[in-house]
Amino acid sequence: MAMDITIHTSVLPHEDPDASLAFYRDTLGFEVRSDVGQGRMRWITVGPAGQPDTSILLAPPAADPGVTEDERRTIREMMAKGTYGWILLATRDLDGTFEKLQAGDAEVVQEPTEQPYGIRDCAFRDPAGNLVRLQELR
Repeated sequence: MAMDITIHTSVLPHEDPDASLAFYRDTLGFEVRSDVGQGRMRWITVGPAGQPDTSILLAPPAADPGVTEDERRTIREMMAKGTYGWILLATRDLDGTFEKLQAGDAEVVQEPTEQPYGIRDCAFRDPAGNLVRLQELR
């Protein structure tokens, strides 16, 4: 018997909750579903409008008390290089969406490109350095 499992929430780290919130809400146009905590220790849930069952949790990366100071330092270093968190999103209008992201001062990593593996996509970074790849749905 097959299990009924869906992807509900994916997690990305943030260092500056206000900058991350502004990016996902104002630049990407996502809804804010919850914002709990205070200061830099905020857990913010965002998601695309019209898709209430799919969310991204923007979370402080080293809030877990089991994370050592060395691990926190490594996480901060990886985030600064953009190698810690990433997500893959999709749109039917890659060029139009890319133009809006570029106008919204998103840090562009790659302009829309036809990849050798049959996908057309682009890439940018959010304020925490997370890589956001955006695929074109065909």
